[in-house]
Amino acid sequence: MRGICREFQVGGQMVRALREVDLDVRRGEFLAVMGPSGSGKSTLLNLLGCLDTPTRGSYRLAGEEVGGLGEAGLAEIRRSRIGFVFQTFHLVPRLTAARNVELPMIFAGVPAPERRERAARALRAVGLTGRAEHRPAQLSGGERQRVAIARAVVMEPDILLADEPTGNLDLRSGEEVLQLLEERNAAGITLVVVTHNPEIGGRAGRLLRLVDGRVESDVRRTSPGGP
Repeated sequence: MRGICREFQVGGQMVRALREVDLDVRRGEFLAVMGPSGSGKSTLLNLLGCLDTPTRGSYRLAGEEVGGLGEAGLAEIRRSRIGFVFQTFHLVPRLTAARNVELPMIFAGVPAPERRERAARALRAVGLTGRAEHRPAQLSGGERQRVAIARAVVMEPDILLADEPTGNLDLRSGEEVLQLLEERNAAGITLVVVTHNPEIGGRAGRLLRLVDGRVESDVRRTSPGGP
């Protein structure tokens, strides 16, 4: 990202969510994004995930200028290259865990037998084989987030974006979810996590801090937990 600005018109007031942000994220990094509420963290994540486009500036993903793509091109990137994990899970209540994991593959046109096999494999990887036929209301918060992670990685994306993934969980469930995210990162997925949790910031290989839409600090660690 170079010179990224994102502005919103709210009533008669211009809100500058991001101001002249420059950012390089390397393949395979674990980047935690922290800062006070309203600092632009989620806006940055939405831009990285091609859910939004900048008002000004350049964003190149794997060498491709994202700003020149139409909605169809952005949708293809979201479908094939990026996985999303949200604080509120975003599972479809009437579908089982397995069917929720299958959703991205349905949109991608993956044949049904392959969908079922890949969904089962993804649920097994997050320890939920025995809960595959349960609906979200029958699962704990931690289990729902694990389903969301399985859904996010079932298309084998290059990048995993997580917005407060442990925010609605108790300590034990949050630790389990964080370990799953770290395992995906260790397997080679680039991981970007927006969080208020200082423990996640301390475990990430890199910590970016935003204040008032600007990068206040950007620290890489030689090993997680130490500068």
